[in-house]
Amino acid sequence: MTSLIELKRTNTILYCRNWQETAHFYREQLRLPVVFANDWFIELRLTTTSFLSIANAARATIDAVQGQGITLTWQVDDVAAARAKLKASGIDVTPIQQKWGSQVCYCTDPEGHRLELWSPEPANEDKPDE
Repeated sequence: MTSLIELKRTNTILYCRNWQETAHFYREQLRLPVVFANDWFIELRLTTTSFLSIANAARATIDAVQGQGITLTWQVDDVAAARAKLKASGIDVTPIQQKWGSQVCYCTDPEGHRLELWSPEPANEDKPDE
């Protein structure tokens, strides 16, 4: 089955009351590259076709939800290495957990949005053939 529409680029926009702190978190702490910025909106590159924007809810027509009901889920090559880098940058990160055949950890941005970093569990070479 093919998709009803063909997506070329995706962008998730987070409307924030704590705009300055949240923009700083993604731009300075996570070091995501800035594609566009003005005094109330910042667009950051996640991948070549995926972007994340942080908007100041005080200047937007859409209100902030303060992280309620939002999880940004990002697959990384090595969740342990990603977690170590976040911790070294002063970001509070949960211990790694095993879920759904993956290794995952979580942190939150200053607005309260949850970030889930995950990578597939490594194949177990000692596992007997079934």
